[in-house]
Amino acid sequence: MTPSSRPAVFLDRDGVLIEDSGYPHRPEDLVLISGAARAVAAIHAAGALAIIVTNQSGVGRGLFSLEQMEAFNALLVERLAAEGGRIDAVYACPFHAEAVETRFRHPDHPDRKPNPGMILRAARDHGVDLSRSHLVGDRDSDLEAARRAGVVGHLFTGGDLSEFVGDRIASHFVA
Repeated sequence: MTPSSRPAVFLDRDGVLIEDSGYPHRPEDLVLISGAARAVAAIHAAGALAIIVTNQSGVGRGLFSLEQMEAFNALLVERLAAEGGRIDAVYACPFHAEAVETRFRHPDHPDRKPNPGMILRAARDHGVDLSRSHLVGDRDSDLEAARRAGVVGHLFTGGDLSEFVGDRIASHFVA
């Protein structure tokens, strides 16, 4: 990485930034986790990028379209920004081994967590220093993706996300 490389905090979407209601994709499904926007703002204040990395097998399973997923992700970014939390990028993986749409069927897509593809791609796209980066997820597959990418993984089990991020992550960065 170059000397100007920045760390990032990679954030899972469902169960970390928003309540996981089971394949959320409609505007009414978007319920922010307590402290989500404040957590994203704290990440930026600490000098890191905030990047969403999310498995979205509901697309491949035929539960909603790629366009619906993209619109939902855009709405999430907009809602977080309205509360002071700017997301730098969103990476979503619609692939699944049992996808009903063949274009999204893949036995082990490199982007699908626990594989680190989304994290590695984001690092290339945004000049991220992985050795100084973190991931917040709510599943073991998130933590495994972090491990495989060489970033520190943190398991979020609920509560206020800004307190979680402040206690574990934001203090590691120098703005």
